[in-house]
Amino acid sequence: MRIVYGIQGTSSLKETLSAKKKRFRLHGSRDTINFRIRFPLRYCRTSPSGPVMTVMLAPDQANGSQSQGQIIHDVLMGRLQRGEIGPDDRLVDTAIATEFGVSRMPARDALMRLAHEGYLEATTRGFVLPRVTHQEILEIFDLRRMLEPRAIALATLALDKAQLAELEKTLADARRAMQSGNTELMFKASEQFRNGWISAIPNASLKQVIQRYMTQVQAVRMMTFDDRANHPLIVNGNTDIFDAFMRRDSVAAADRLMRFIYEGETAYLTAASSEQPQSKHSAKTA
Repeated sequence: MRIVYGIQGTSSLKETLSAKKKRFRLHGSRDTINFRIRFPLRYCRTSPSGPVMTVMLAPDQANGSQSQGQIIHDVLMGRLQRGEIGPDDRLVDTAIATEFGVSRMPARDALMRLAHEGYLEATTRGFVLPRVTHQEILEIFDLRRMLEPRAIALATLALDKAQLAELEKTLADARRAMQSGNTELMFKASEQFRNGWISAIPNASLKQVIQRYMTQVQAVRMMTFDDRANHPLIVNGNTDIFDAFMRRDSVAAADRLMRFIYEGETAYLTAASSEQPQSKHSAKTA
């Protein structure tokens, strides 16, 4: 039993805990925060992991800036996925806070999270789309071909039943999105599928290296997802990979991912070549 001391209400957590004059560290979820307290045993019962006090936040605390930040994050994510935020746009936390009628902190938290996920890049004057050069993207495709087949082969043997079930659900979402023409949902499902198998890579160092070039991967996604002709390639590729996961066939998963990366590079080059004439035309008419 972990809950050994309960506090509920709106009183300050700091004041409540300082009354005991004990050191603590914080961990937990949005609605429940667990404080591991160095209390003398007379203050509380013990659990297998030591004395624990669980503090249930009041509704106004549990659903405060963290919920606001999540809402802002999701709205901005939708705009990014629909291409409503362009390379010349600059997102400033104070302007975002004003738009959503919140304080600056949840707005900045949402922007920082999007930057961490590779969707935005922080600058001294706000947040912008990642500045990734054509050459950098091509180099990342080379790097992906070297690293990801081995990574997915390891993940194929490490995925547990719960992770496989989640990947299957995500794949079903992608199919529905493709059939309905919902680009935003398609983008989200594709990202979740990739992140799902990456999370199962047992080699932590290899996983970290792959996660470091997420910005370039996101840049390619945002360039290629507008073309719905690419959606069947994505769904079919992920379906083949999932089938390999279910068979625990690491060789098939690695081979299919290698083809998938080549297909992604072809889609990127097609999108990049179609943008070049538009850029030249804009320069002539500017």
